[in-house]
Amino acid sequence: MHHIIGVGIGGVVSYLLLILLVGTQYSDKYLPALVIGAIVALAWPWFIGLMLARRVKNRRDESIQKEVDAQMKAKGG
Repeated sequence: MHHIIGVGIGGVVSYLLLILLVGTQYSDKYLPALVIGAIVALAWPWFIGLMLARRVKNRRDESIQKEVDAQMKAKGG
């Protein structure tokens, strides 16, 4: 929840700074970039989390398969 609030506040502050530094005449051209940046800032932790979870699952599955192979080999199968 803190991440969502931080991204929202960051987007608003960035847009206000843009208006102050560039002026209102050109600031609307940068609004899509700010929105896309906010969406990416929200989404990247989830994507990284999914990638890391998949990596952990693959490693766990490999270790389980190695143990099964070792037991089958010791059993003579």
